[in-house]
Amino acid sequence: MRPHLRVVAVALGAAVLGAAAGLWFGGPGPLLRTELGQRALHGAMSATAPTPPDGVPVAERGKAVPTVRAQRLDGAPLTLPGDFAGRPVLVNLWASWCGPCIEEMPELERFAQAQGANGVQVVGIALDEADAVRAFLQRVPVTYAIALDAPGPRDAGVQLGNTRGVLPYTALIDARGRLVKQKIGPFQPGEIDDWAAEAIQTTD
Repeated sequence: MRPHLRVVAVALGAAVLGAAAGLWFGGPGPLLRTELGQRALHGAMSATAPTPPDGVPVAERGKAVPTVRAQRLDGAPLTLPGDFAGRPVLVNLWASWCGPCIEEMPELERFAQAQGANGVQVVGIALDEADAVRAFLQRVPVTYAIALDAPGPRDAGVQLGNTRGVLPYTALIDARGRLVKQKIGPFQPGEIDDWAAEAIQTTD
């Protein structure tokens, strides 16, 4: 690439990333709540994300999710999407120190309660210390499944397509085990129902 073209490409990339960061840190505005805005934000962040280590599979939208393993709070293993075969799963990556993660938890709990045993299953994977998560859940209990994973370049979030490691991050896996939707940032009250329903309906 010629030197002046390389400068333009770098500047363009910086501008896109800057716009994405502005959307992120400025709060979930109207654009960020649209599918187009989410795709643009995800693309911009993925373009500058570090390459996952060799041997770490990363899910791609529209394709089967590679096996993701985490540990439930009681020590039992959790495997995605295998443990929920035949049912859609909404996987939310969070941490007890993440303010936006905490703000959206009542919305996730409301959605999980409304779905019941036969609807979209909700799983929270905390990239956090077990003691911190247990202490937090004593203050803010939820009924949906919670698992743990160590944050890093091989964590469950990376494997589910969040190579930039931004929290909160949500991935929707359909009943066939495919990644059908991704969201960077917290859900607003009432947003999650349409967000999940639209993706599930188009993949049935």
